Order: sequence, then C-alpha cells, then structure tokens
Amino acid sequence: MSIGVIWFGNDLRTADQVMLWHAAQEVEQLICVYCDSLLPQHSALNSLSAPSPKRDRFNNDALDELARNLSALGQTLFVTQQHAQIVLPVLFNELPVTHVYRNHHPGWYEQQSLNQLIFDFPDIQFKQYSGLTLFDRTALPFNLEELPDSFSKFRKLLESIEVTAPVPDVNQLPPTAVLALPGFKPWPIRTPQEHALFNGGEQAALTQLSDYFATNLPSTYKDTRNELDGWENSTKLSPWLAQGSISARQIKACLEAYERDHGANESTYWIFFELMWREYFHWYASRYGSRLFRSQGIGKGHYQGSFYSERFRKWCSGNTHYPIVNACMKQLNETGFMSNRGRQLAASCLIYDLGIDWRYGAAYFESQLLDYDVASNWGNWQYIAGVGADPRGGRHFNLEKQTQLYDPEHRFIEKWHGHQFDQQLDSLDAADWPISPNP
Repeated sequence: MSIGVIWFGNDLRTADQVMLWHAAQEVEQLICVYCDSLLPQHSALNSLSAPSPKRDRFNNDALDELARNLSALGQTLFVTQQHAQIVLPVLFNELPVTHVYRNHHPGWYEQQSLNQLIFDFPDIQFKQYSGLTLFDRTALPFNLEELPDSFSKFRKLLESIEVTAPVPDVNQLPPTAVLALPGFKPWPIRTPQEHALFNGGEQAALTQLSDYFATNLPSTYKDTRNELDGWENSTKLSPWLAQGSISARQIKACLEAYERDHGANESTYWIFFELMWREYFHWYASRYGSRLFRSQGIGKGHYQGSFYSERFRKWCSGNTHYPIVNACMKQLNETGFMSNRGRQLAASCLIYDLGIDWRYGAAYFESQLLDYDVASNWGNWQYIAGVGADPRGGRHFNLEKQTQLYDPEHRFIEKWHGHQFDQQLDSLDAADWPISPNP
C-alpha cells in the first residue's frame, strides 16, 4: 500500500498543481496537510513579524476554499498549529508513508525543515516541484550557485525562455488514508465570508485575474503602477500570488492571451517584468539562505543601521515628520496593502532618514502585508538598504521630491491623515534620559 502526503504551504490552490497530478498517479491513498505555524526565524524580531489579524483572516479564507475544493476531489484538508518538524515525524512514524509532495519554498527555515525530514526518513520519497515560480529550477540556464548578481543580468538570461503553461485541473484524487491524524484536525468547510478590499482564496484570485484582464488596464500598467492609491492602478494580484491561491504561470498565461487579443506594448511587458523580479528574488533567497536575514545582507562589509525604539514605533504608526511616509504606513496598517512606490519610500525613510536597521522594517512589513513573501520582502529591503542585489549600493529617496512627483496636491496624504504627527520626533536623548522641555 502506497500512502502519499501532500504538504501545502504558500500554494493554497488545486489549479495548476503539478504535485497533485503526480500524487494522483503514484499513490493509492493520500493525506493533505497544512502546518500553520511560524518558525523562530528572526530571533529578536520574532514579535514584530507575527502575522496581523488581517493576514490571518486572509489566509483562513484560502484554507476554507482549499478544504472545499479538496472535498470535491474526495480529500480532506488536515491542519495543525504545530511546527512541521514536530508534527510530521509523528505522522511518518504512525503511518507507512511512502511519498511526500511539496512545492519548493525559497525560505531558509522552510528548506531546513524539509532537509531535516529528508535526512531523518530516508525510506520516504520526497518530491519537490516548482509550483511557486515561473520556471522550474532545471530550466535555469545556470547553477543556483552562479545566480547573476543583478536582476538585469538575470532577466536577460531568462526572459526569452518559454514559460510552461499551467497544468489542467485534477478531476479526482486518491482516497484519504485515515480519518484522524495525530496532531492534526480536519479544517472545517465553512461558508465563504465577504470582507473589505481583499478576500483570500482561489476563487477570489481567479475573479481578480479575469476582471483585470477583461479591461484595457494592462495596456497602461507601466503608466499607473507607481500611483500610491487606487484599485485600478496595478494588478492587485500580489496578495493571492503570495499565498499561492494563484500561480505566476496562470498570470503569465492570461497576460499572453491578452497580448494576442489586444496587442503587446511596454505596459504589458512590464507586468511580465514584475513577475521576473519576483522570480529573481525567489532564486535569490534560495541561493543565499540565512544571509537573507543578516544585517550586512549578502555582502561582507559592516552595516551601520541602529535601533531607536521611539522612532521605530512612530514609523510603524505613521507618526514621523514625513507626511507621505505617514500616509503609506497608515494605509498599510488599515488595509494590509501598500503600493510598490510607497514601500520604497517607507523603507528609505526608515533606513536613511531615521537611521534604523533595515531588518526591523522588513519584520514589520512581514507582519502587516497581505502579500508577504519571504523572498520578495526581505530581498527588496536588502535592495533598498544597499546590502543586497542593487548594483548602486542602496536607494535613498528624497521624500519631498517624491511627494511632488506622486502626490503633488497631497490628496493621498490628506486621505490617510499623513499631516498629523508629533512635532518632536525624539523625546529621549542619546543616553535614554527624557529631554527637558526647557533646556
């Protein structure tokens, strides 16, 4: 009797899932599991990076729908709050599991967990697939250790390689091996709930994908993508892409269909360009591992960032002397989303204007962003801080100039109350003693 385990992670969908096809063909019984716990990834930054209630709700939406879709295929989704390295060995020792199916995850700690399980259970076949990326690792025209040191070099090597089309949906899966699993509980199949702005799950993702490419917006994407607000100004697919309720290949297939029907231009290319940035950071994280979380990043030099608790709290809450940054942070805290331009400005402010270690900002974004992706988030923060893949050595933005470019009439700032802030940035001196109001 062959028993397989589908180990879900940032791939909460049944469409375009190569691992489901392999499981359907290779095993007689199947168990679908999801481990809903965070590893101690960033030591002192742990408390900052814990997911917000908005992100938890968004993720639960996706689990709800995944459970419904698996049920239609004859399967049950089992979920645990325990860490995979704790609960999966119990499962493997209790049942004669023969196969484990998993999409490659770029995170260092996720890979460490998988590698440890591979080492501890040599009799189990562990199979990894590229369900989170445009390209399979075997399609890369270089060894991972030879990953280009800049995005431009990476893009030029890969953009002419054909992206594999999404695989057809699976119609049936092998039956569930057991009714109860140690450490796991069946995820309840609940009625879908409607929320403001973003609803998690595969159907919401496919609806947004269809709605976006049913308009002419892709043809003007490059002109609007840097806008600080507005639903139509970008694809808004990143939250679903991050949780894996839609794949990068599904987006690329829709983009190609749009270009066939409406014509290709610089804007439609730029959507692919952004997918390529995400692709680069995926392999970047896979290449550099734990160096993604080091203060000096992938470099060998010393990084000068410090930590000022009061300044950091004010940055998080949108209470600095920089109205455009305040507006961006308040938007993030309320909605779980921020524009690409806004993220660059907020990061630049924290690092260069407030003098704070970039990792605190990356950890806070991790907690708040609905579209949090370990590779893109930490890779982009390294890029802005000048300790990553930026050949220019960091990006310090002039916030007054950026305000004039992207919010000249202060509409965005007024909407998110960016002008409301404490006049005094620091109430503590260098020795952490209160500053006298009358020196």
